[in-house]
Amino acid sequence: MAVVQDTSEFRYLPAQAQTLGTDVPHAERIAITLPDGRVLSALRFGLGDPEVTLLHGAGLNAHTWDAVALLLGRPAIAIDLAGHGDSSWRDDLDYSPAVLADDVAHALAHWAPRPQILVGHSLGGLTAQVVAARHPERVRELVLVDIVPGLDTDAAPAVLRDFYAVTDFASRDEAVDRAQAFGFGGSRADTERGVFFNTRVRDDGRVEWKHHFSRIIASAFDSLKNEQAASGGARWTQLAAVAAPVTLVRGERGFLGDADVAAFRKHLPAAAVITVDAGHNVQETAPDSLAAIATGALTSETR
Repeated sequence: MAVVQDTSEFRYLPAQAQTLGTDVPHAERIAITLPDGRVLSALRFGLGDPEVTLLHGAGLNAHTWDAVALLLGRPAIAIDLAGHGDSSWRDDLDYSPAVLADDVAHALAHWAPRPQILVGHSLGGLTAQVVAARHPERVRELVLVDIVPGLDTDAAPAVLRDFYAVTDFASRDEAVDRAQAFGFGGSRADTERGVFFNTRVRDDGRVEWKHHFSRIIASAFDSLKNEQAASGGARWTQLAAVAAPVTLVRGERGFLGDADVAAFRKHLPAAAVITVDAGHNVQETAPDSLAAIATGALTSETR
């Protein structure tokens, strides 16, 4: 009898679910065509209307949320931001939060009829903030993961600039070695899975990063820095005006410094701040914490 090999992008879910002690949910790849002709892709977990929407950081993709989605056990979508995963790249190279937010809002209108627990990590958090401010009817609660407005884009993400100084490899194992050397990912198995989803094999056999950020990382962060400088305190004002409850999740070994958290508390004194034992990619190193926070938001009437 022939042995059937699962080669789908969801083939890792059963082993992850077994490790986490959860059931394997229905999972599928979905996509919509945006008004300008680009494609926005996402992962749908569970059946029924999504309750949680997950936005990844720069250089990642929707699969960074797999463990969180498994632990949630609720209908959720994880979106590949423009230029990442299976979503189209932008010809204008503009991956600023304000631009990305338009894509996300369009997707929520299409995929999510109910207000969402909107969870955004890093660049995805800045994008989620804009969505929550512009489209309050779409957001039930906003969860920012290791990011606040005004984060120093020279100091904190400098490691990303260094990491993407190398954009192609002889093998995926070589890419995994580099990722682990920079402290990205959890176990080697987790890092191997993440590298698999974030790379592709070229015709010449070399392995390269799949996302656009690996090629424009310096200009991308420079654009973000310029946008922050031009907006002054507007981003803080925008965040403080978000109607939905706001929670900041800080990784103990993440990008946020004490001054960043102090600024957050100053501008949003009523917001919750939760510190977890994790690096910047909290969703990968402490997925149980994020799942618990999202579940708590879903099960509480008020905050």
